[in-house]
Amino acid sequence: MSIKTVDAPCLFQLSFFAMCRLHTFPWKYLETELQNSRTPSEVILDILKKTCLHPVCHKNPPSVKYRRRFLSELIKRYESTASEPLDELYDAVAEVLSAAGETACYKTYFLPSGEPVSLEENVAMISEGTTGLVTWEAALYLAEWALENTQVFTGRTVLELGSGAGLTGVAVCHACKPKKYIFTDCHQSVLQRLQNNVQRSVLNEEDGTGVSVCVEELDWEHVRDEDLQRFGAQTIIAADVVYDPEIVVCLVRLLAKLLKIQKNPPEVYISSTIRNPGTYTCFKKELEKAGLKHVIVTNPVTQVFLYDRVSSIEIINVHAAD
Repeated sequence: MSIKTVDAPCLFQLSFFAMCRLHTFPWKYLETELQNSRTPSEVILDILKKTCLHPVCHKNPPSVKYRRRFLSELIKRYESTASEPLDELYDAVAEVLSAAGETACYKTYFLPSGEPVSLEENVAMISEGTTGLVTWEAALYLAEWALENTQVFTGRTVLELGSGAGLTGVAVCHACKPKKYIFTDCHQSVLQRLQNNVQRSVLNEEDGTGVSVCVEELDWEHVRDEDLQRFGAQTIIAADVVYDPEIVVCLVRLLAKLLKIQKNPPEVYISSTIRNPGTYTCFKKELEKAGLKHVIVTNPVTQVFLYDRVSSIEIINVHAAD
């Protein structure tokens, strides 16, 4: 499934559960449908069933504030048709108006199979001194790349550095069937959130994924060689970990260790949103200084998830120099 092939009603669903900015919804389509329909209430009810009344929303809802704003936009369009009040619409409004605000909410992303992956994330992009409590664009991009390159993961032990909320790893476990997947991070709040998301999305599957999964604390600066060897990683991935020059130095040292301590070096892929070209250039220079080479992955990646692709996102394959 590509975003380009999704029809407008489904775009409402994907946008709503991913908590996309409201101005990106296909409102023009909805307004046209309402104008041309003899029963505007059915048009709105169909949208409601795909969003606020959907079972996923009852179980893992987007934030209260977001749902209020979404329903406000929906009411505005419906009331412009001068139709009779729609009970289901106003009941949904009453429910969110009476709900208390929260610091955490759920974002749900739909895999190409149609399977929803719900992750608990913080409402704020930066909280508790970390950016790891939300999903960032490079993680979504890396997950999309993984869906098209399953051979990099199938039957292998995969180590993810800086797993954050866990989206990339959950997608890989569902769609690529690795032998073992090791989620890692170092911030305690992130690790707790990550553990919950992994249990909800992977470990508690009724039919099981057939994947051995674990969540581990990994301090890049102080990790011992024997711990890295214990992982036995055959594929290593990371997303949005190149954002601070000091962290970059620790990351490169860790990658150098991981590529040199095993007889059969793992494949390493790093996905980055290039927000600060200076920091990203620094990362590549540090790789060179450590005797590591990199190749930019140039194959086009089909967009599966709804997110902003305006920013420049790059995946590189890192390997030891010959």
